[in-house]
Amino acid sequence: MAEGARGKRSSRASVGVARMTVAFLFPGQGSQRVGMGRELAENFALARQTFEEADQALGLALSRLCFEGPEEELRLTENAQPALLATSVAALRVFRAECAAEPMLAAGHSLGEYSALVAAGAVDFAAAVRAVRERGRLMQSACPPGAGGMAALVGLGVAEVEEICRAASDSADFVVPANLNGPGQTVVAGHSAAVGRAIRLARERGARMAVELKVSAPFHSPLMEPAKHAMRSVLAEVAFRPPAFGIVANVTGKVNVDPQAARDLLVEQVTAAVRWHDSMLALAQAGVLKAVEFGPGRVLAGLMARIDRRVTVHPVDGVASLKEACAAFARNGDRPPAKPGK
Repeated sequence: MAEGARGKRSSRASVGVARMTVAFLFPGQGSQRVGMGRELAENFALARQTFEEADQALGLALSRLCFEGPEEELRLTENAQPALLATSVAALRVFRAECAAEPMLAAGHSLGEYSALVAAGAVDFAAAVRAVRERGRLMQSACPPGAGGMAALVGLGVAEVEEICRAASDSADFVVPANLNGPGQTVVAGHSAAVGRAIRLARERGARMAVELKVSAPFHSPLMEPAKHAMRSVLAEVAFRPPAFGIVANVTGKVNVDPQAARDLLVEQVTAAVRWHDSMLALAQAGVLKAVEFGPGRVLAGLMARIDRRVTVHPVDGVASLKEACAAFARNGDRPPAKPGK
């Protein structure tokens, strides 16, 4: 069905799961792995075409980097970000062709917000791939190597983490909450010395885990200000359209449907904390019952299980998970997905 699925989609949508109960989710940097997207590309023309579009947009073999590595090159921020976007959109396109489900809302963790905007038709895929490639380059170069870092603090409330950050900061160095991922799961970012102090304080105050993360820069902190300034110019060249459904923005944790606001929120996102906990609560409060996570790994499904177990998340990153997701959404006689086609 892969070759002709796009033409059949509209006839099946009316018998699929209602739009009012579904959300689409997209992971961010850190979920990348060598081999991601390869199985879908080998089995579905839509996935292959998506990676070909990304290769053409960037003028480099991004698909080969996704499928074959090497890992150290894929892990580079300027490569990981467009690679994850391409992999997520490839999974999304195949799912849409094979399953009768469209969302009422979408959200993406950090970089994943670009994938969500592509899914909603607010930004063209090729333009998004080029923008996130530049985003990765700018974020990587915004802070000198070794000057900044990030740490995961588990088992403490947000207020406790905020107090630890204040105590660990001084006139020379600072650390701030960067990812508010869920109950008891917060990532902090800032100057390396302050991050180290925050880890020690978190352990003293009973954190179940307090560890430095292996990242190349202190993302979502004021140290990314040079990247934020430059991304304003990058995104000024990208056309934004009204989205087909609401996007829950990282910066606010609230639904946005305004295209100009979407552009501004992506700029602010570079230095602002990712309010993922609030974003997932917004989905649940809007009536979302099921969600699909497009791309490698199952990080967002795991976070949702901690935030609101009433929302079931179905990952889609390969043929088996695609079939499982389609079966979960099938109803009213809707037929299961066809066998993968070359």
